[in-house]
Amino acid sequence: MTVERKRMTLHRLREMHASGEKIAMLTCYDASFARLLDDAGVDVLLVGDSLGMVLQGHDSTVPVSLDEMAYHTQCVARGNRHAWIVGDLPFGGYHVSIDQAVGSAVRLMQSGAHMVKLEGGGWTTEVVRALVERGIPVCAHLGLTPQSVHALGGYRVQGRDEAAAETLRAHARELADAGAAMLVLELMPSALARELARALSIPVIGIGAGAGCSGQVLVLHDMLGLTRGKLPRFVRNFMRDVTSESMNDDRAASGGVEAALRRYVAAVKDSSFPVESVHGY
Repeated sequence: MTVERKRMTLHRLREMHASGEKIAMLTCYDASFARLLDDAGVDVLLVGDSLGMVLQGHDSTVPVSLDEMAYHTQCVARGNRHAWIVGDLPFGGYHVSIDQAVGSAVRLMQSGAHMVKLEGGGWTTEVVRALVERGIPVCAHLGLTPQSVHALGGYRVQGRDEAAAETLRAHARELADAGAAMLVLELMPSALARELARALSIPVIGIGAGAGCSGQVLVLHDMLGLTRGKLPRFVRNFMRDVTSESMNDDRAASGGVEAALRRYVAAVKDSSFPVESVHGY
């Protein structure tokens, strides 16, 4: 007998972090893939501004608009039944004022997001606090922040030296204290990411940050082998990955997109992905 999957909630995500159960997260941009990811057991769907690169052909996430984010969030919400949906606040959608940030977040929540995500630390602390006070769950994002790629000088590992690491520690604590309910850590040393995941009471999701986080996220098109050109070294092509020993489902042992998605979920859950030593672009 098939057991109906329960809807993911913020309370359940916190329980998973506290118990050490890994959280599987992937980007998603439309209804069809939302249904596939949901059926494959993905816990969190990130409607990422990465759509600017993988769907629209831009060389960064900067050109993506709030209208576009709202549209794709609506599409994902229509296809999803159980997963938690996080919507990216786009570049320029929360930078001008608190009122602007609240308006942008309200737009994504009304489009179907359960939580909004914003990048950076320091000045974003007050934005997080304002959103949380208004009942809007927030996921923060530290390390490599793609919206700031021009200021960062490219896609580089962040927090390598002690001064940079201490800044990231301080920002993580400030964001959590302001009410951020989840944190994404991108492209940073695994030891630092593990330290933050252990120190914080909120789920910490890694991407290129080692296996010590509460869970993992990848760009959907990257892990399905659809992206052309140079990929980050930490990405695994799960369409080619037939080595997982944790598969006990006939659908997961066969080929196809759903099988790849199930392999990803299983590899995150049993900590066989990511490989601890692989970082960088």
